[in-house]
Amino acid sequence: QVQLVESGGGLVQAGDSLRLSCAASGRTFSSYVMGWFRQAPGKEREFVARISGSGGSQYYTDSVKGRFTISRDNAKNTVYLQMNSLKPEDTAVYYCAARTSLSRNYNYWGQGTQVTVSS
Repeated sequence: QVQLVESGGGLVQAGDSLRLSCAASGRTFSSYVMGWFRQAPGKEREFVARISGSGGSQYYTDSVKGRFTISRDNAKNTVYLQMNSLKPEDTAVYYCAARTSLSRNYNYWGQGTQVTVSS
């Protein structure tokens, strides 16, 4: 069982930066692939980024490539999402999620943190 708690959201202006954090419980954090997802009002939840258990591999959706960076600190059981050059279209509730490396589905989800980017 993994419990996830996101933090770091807020209201910023276009062009600003934010860093989201997701703290995980448990002693096997490094065995999980971690992902960030987001859901904007009236839209379906969408994938943003993921990182392998070791942190050596990252993958991003096209709309955030070059602006967002996912990273993790396995000693702190925490995954981060550094968001630069934020745009109004990045406004959403951001969720972190965890899955095992053998699973295609994310089994554990946080409660979400709101990011609002004003123009």
